[in-house]
Amino acid sequence: AVRLLRNGELVAVPTETVYGLAADARNPDAVMKIFAAKDRPRSHPLIVHVHNAECLSQWASDIPDAAYALAVAFWPGPLTLLLKKAPGVNCTVTGGLDTIGLRVPDHAVLRHVIEALGSGLAAPSANPHKKLSPTSAQQVMACLDGKIAAVLDGGNCTVGLESTIVDLTTDEIRILRSGPITRGQLEAVLGQPVILPQQHTMAVPGNMQVHYQPHTPLHILTHQALITALQHCDSSRCAVLAFGTPSSELRQIPVHTCIAMPQDKQAYASVLYQRLYELDQLQPACILLEQPPQTEAWLDVNDRLGKAASPLAN
Repeated sequence: AVRLLRNGELVAVPTETVYGLAADARNPDAVMKIFAAKDRPRSHPLIVHVHNAECLSQWASDIPDAAYALAVAFWPGPLTLLLKKAPGVNCTVTGGLDTIGLRVPDHAVLRHVIEALGSGLAAPSANPHKKLSPTSAQQVMACLDGKIAAVLDGGNCTVGLESTIVDLTTDEIRILRSGPITRGQLEAVLGQPVILPQQHTMAVPGNMQVHYQPHTPLHILTHQALITALQHCDSSRCAVLAFGTPSSELRQIPVHTCIAMPQDKQAYASVLYQRLYELDQLQPACILLEQPPQTEAWLDVNDRLGKAASPLAN
């Protein structure tokens, strides 16, 4: 994998969040291949994965103390820090912006690759633009085979959702993408408020209205709305993702497939993309997902579901 990356090739790599489509971040030609393989807009910046916090100064400038405090608390882990880029960083990886997203992944195999490469890895999720993020090597091969040089199989991703992105480029610290690291956790480390806007226009990974979509139409419904929908359609063609053990009312309705999702948030997040991928392979007419809790702890899950869902026809 390191040899391929040094030669300017693309390698899908495992992280604790999702599989990334990696190229040497110092090689603009290699980075351009990422955009081509994913059919991703070139103005959409990429996150650079580095070996440890000591690498920050190689990629960023004007680094605030808050960055190091968060790195100590959460790296390696699913937290991306948005900082001012260092002068020598090529604009290909930043989408032409003067900022850069950096993180240290919590995956020993990937950190070994980064250390051996002696550079950073630009690595967005290893999937076609706007489609389901992959959490296994099998998923990567299903959607990118023939477009990349290799997949480094590091097993299934343990976290299963993309990292939290925190903007540290101003005095006002903001979360630009909800993720496994919550606002409360950030505030506990920083000792100051962290803003979580309902929406924003910053160009960061994941900030688009439609994203993370399976090929099969996905609809998010409350429990009662789910029952009603199944009673008024050909339920045998619908796949269902129930929140916890399916209710007796739901079990009485014949459906294409019914999968019980965990009620624990971390367990739910770790299998969400995998379950959606598995149902996609079965080709039901639609996927009906029972809405999980609408609390702050579930913000990242609900953010991804909201962008993955299709409008429900009347």
